[in-house]
Amino acid sequence: MKYKKSADAIAALTPEQYRVSQEGGTERPGTGEYLHNTEPGIYVDIVSGEPLFASTDKYESGCGWPSFTKPVEQAYVNELRDNNHGMIRTEVRSCHGDSHLGHVFPDGPAERGGLRYCINSASLRFVHRDDMAAQGYGEYLDRVEDI
Repeated sequence: MKYKKSADAIAALTPEQYRVSQEGGTERPGTGEYLHNTEPGIYVDIVSGEPLFASTDKYESGCGWPSFTKPVEQAYVNELRDNNHGMIRTEVRSCHGDSHLGHVFPDGPAERGGLRYCINSASLRFVHRDDMAAQGYGEYLDRVEDI
């Protein structure tokens, strides 16, 4: 598949999805659509469709946002230095869609690599495992297990 940002995809965003993914906003903690999602599948960029995170790598961190231990493909995630709000953090953006996803922190589960990708639901679209092949994500089925 070829992943890219399109005017049609941007136009289809809700105001909250636009604010978060295109303007670098943050959804309020505890409010994201996917925070408590435990279904097997893959999370993709809301504007480009590029695969970002697998449900197998999702865990409950207690931070109020969906948390993952790693991206499904590092090539689809850009990590950038973020000095906003008087903090030094690492921002996470999708590679092709250039959507603001959230931030990555070094306080994740040590036994799973030690990283916590703290991601806004508003920047994501969830594709259930049963729909992955039909939507072009069949090559990632082996990375999605029952939780």
